[in-house]
Amino acid sequence: MSQFEPTEFVEWLRQKHGEQTEFLQAAEEVALNLKSMINDSPTFKNNKILQRLAEPDRIISFRITWVDDNDEIQINKGWRVQQSNALGPYKGGLRFHPTVNESVLKFLAFEQCFKNALTDLPIGGGKGGADFDPKGRSDNEIMRFCQAFMMELHRHIGPKTDVPAGDINVGAKEIGYLYGQYKRIKNEFGGYLTGKDIEFGGSHVRTEATGFGVIYFLENVLKHHNVNLKSKRITLSGAGNVATYAAQKAIEEGAVIVSMSNSKGTLSVEKGLSSDELYWLKAHSDKDNVLKSFAEEHDSANWLADQKPWQLECDIAAPCATQNELDEHDAKCLANNGCKFTIEGANMPCTAKAVNVFKKHGVVHIPGKASNAGGVAVSGLEMSQNAGFERRGFAELDSQLQSIMQTIHDKCVEFGRRQDGTIDYALGANRAAFNRLASALVAQGV
Repeated sequence: MSQFEPTEFVEWLRQKHGEQTEFLQAAEEVALNLKSMINDSPTFKNNKILQRLAEPDRIISFRITWVDDNDEIQINKGWRVQQSNALGPYKGGLRFHPTVNESVLKFLAFEQCFKNALTDLPIGGGKGGADFDPKGRSDNEIMRFCQAFMMELHRHIGPKTDVPAGDINVGAKEIGYLYGQYKRIKNEFGGYLTGKDIEFGGSHVRTEATGFGVIYFLENVLKHHNVNLKSKRITLSGAGNVATYAAQKAIEEGAVIVSMSNSKGTLSVEKGLSSDELYWLKAHSDKDNVLKSFAEEHDSANWLADQKPWQLECDIAAPCATQNELDEHDAKCLANNGCKFTIEGANMPCTAKAVNVFKKHGVVHIPGKASNAGGVAVSGLEMSQNAGFERRGFAELDSQLQSIMQTIHDKCVEFGRRQDGTIDYALGANRAAFNRLASALVAQGV
């Protein structure tokens, strides 16, 4: 059989899915990292493992019809991409955002398979969501939308089939509405979704898990490079759940958070946010633009309208907002301003050209499939608690999260070590995850 060639693989995908740019970007990055690994293994190559992983097991799409507060009928579109259950039930979040489309969800589901494989937990990969925008909607409208969404989704999920979680704009409130509707439909109480409220089957640490996990992974990276996190300046994008809890844990560990951002601009804090100031941001998160409001009320801060945070001087950059938010120009700014490490809190927030700039300038780059796996790791632990009708304490779960992030780091080091001794974390993450996925697919037959 001929050699596996990433360019041929990507062209094969492009002919079938040429309009799905985010998905093709993710697939190409993985293929480049896996070329030698696949060609060195006749079993992986002949069984066309990567080609099989790149095509979802199924994509479910559906119409969502609901009534707003003005008694107007609204129509949205929803999806669930069930990518691969080779390692366990499909597992991945639900995203409600007007930019949601099939390409975005396929890229997220594809990445989720690799991320979930790195945790060593028995979970497959999937992703879902809808083009619904909850901003400006009342709680009753959000509830009615979630109930209508679940009326369609419930046919395709279950604790041993597919266990969704939250993602952008799907937090504990939305999960509660979704779970309540599922429970009414099925007349059962079980672990059908994760990210639930702690009082009805949720898990401690789940809210904090992704952000905390980013910092736990970062500490392992810095330790490997004989660097200490204390006093390091971190530029951080985003102001949601991941960014907030990454900032909290970093501040606790002595780092200096000099920025947060949203779609309207960047909050710059030269001296670094304090724990009290971060608490202020959490307490006023219902404001239309809490970051701008903070700058207006605190002399230590500046609001940079319509700007990203990547022009600020830092030691570490942590993009925690959304895909492709950090481009080639941003990467050059970071490299020229002394940034030595970039760790992804979001899914694929750095463009391919940005990653190449980091490599050229010796900036250590950590991909989100490794560094932001803490959320799905604790989701997996929540599934375990639900299955056993038990609840574990915060300290125990936080310790398990730290252990999982260290294990993922160690895998990246093992599989990502180059001949010159340096570590390519993206290479390591992709190879380690693929090794587990491919072994399972081969064992289970065609």
